[in-house]
Amino acid sequence: MKTLFFAAVAAAATFGAPVLASAQEIAVIVKTTNSNYWQNVRKGAEAAIKNHSGYQMSFDGPAAETAIADEVDLVENAINRGVKGIVLAPSDPDALVPAVKRAYESGIPVVIIDSNLAEGGKKYYQSFLSTDNKAAGEAMAKEMIKRVGKTGDIAVMSYVPGVGSEIGRVGGFKDYIAKHSKLKVVSTLYSQSQMATALNQTTDVLSAHPNLKGIFGANEPTAVGMGRAIVQAGKKGQLVALGFDGNEDLQKFVKDGVLDAIAVQGSYQMGEKGIDTAVDLIEGKKVEPFINTGVVIVTKKNIDSSEAKNVLY
Repeated sequence: MKTLFFAAVAAAATFGAPVLASAQEIAVIVKTTNSNYWQNVRKGAEAAIKNHSGYQMSFDGPAAETAIADEVDLVENAINRGVKGIVLAPSDPDALVPAVKRAYESGIPVVIIDSNLAEGGKKYYQSFLSTDNKAAGEAMAKEMIKRVGKTGDIAVMSYVPGVGSEIGRVGGFKDYIAKHSKLKVVSTLYSQSQMATALNQTTDVLSAHPNLKGIFGANEPTAVGMGRAIVQAGKKGQLVALGFDGNEDLQKFVKDGVLDAIAVQGSYQMGEKGIDTAVDLIEGKKVEPFINTGVVIVTKKNIDSSEAKNVLY
């Protein structure tokens, strides 16, 4: 199928389609625009597009990660206006497959970032750029065991169930905990990537489990809500708290000792490399099917290091 896709692009170039025409649009469509994480993806994409003469980019996403139908509509609209490439962070692994299939059938290359499509949709895109979420989850599990030991109760504050990144990240965390310790996960809750929901859920968990030894907030809005709940409950320093992503709120929590560590993805790199990969595809170049954009464990000790500053936003 992918061979047919590249043949179609080559044929379009041969028969006069303006594959390298001026100001060709690459549509960057993310899970939501209401997140510093995704705005950092935008910054990376904007930096990259400046290096590619003859191209322009658009950036869009729904108001919330749960507005899946709105993201589907954005992809459909991009196809309808004839964009030359799409960089997509799918909010749902199944719901976005038909739209990506339509892009494929229209000869529009698609680069998937952050979260993968369901198995049936993988033949319709050309490259996947992401943190290795399973490895990142395992890294946070190792951090948890190192800090709390191998026994006791911990909780997981997750975000949207079934999303590719969540499956790998939280699954990797839980599997490693189960295999390498006797820590018990007493609660797993889903904030739907809403900070206020995460705050309320964490407040309830802390109340229900006063002897909780550790807690893991698995994405940006969830970790922010979790951190605020810890502060409000007067639990700072009384349990190990680990977060994911690296906006200003989370950085402050690390510096203040509310969070012991955060795992920070290369969100800027997703946008930057996403654009670069889309341009390569449009121009008929070979690309890697998977590009790992990495993760850095940031603590109070290394938060001012160059390695951390390259991923914090």
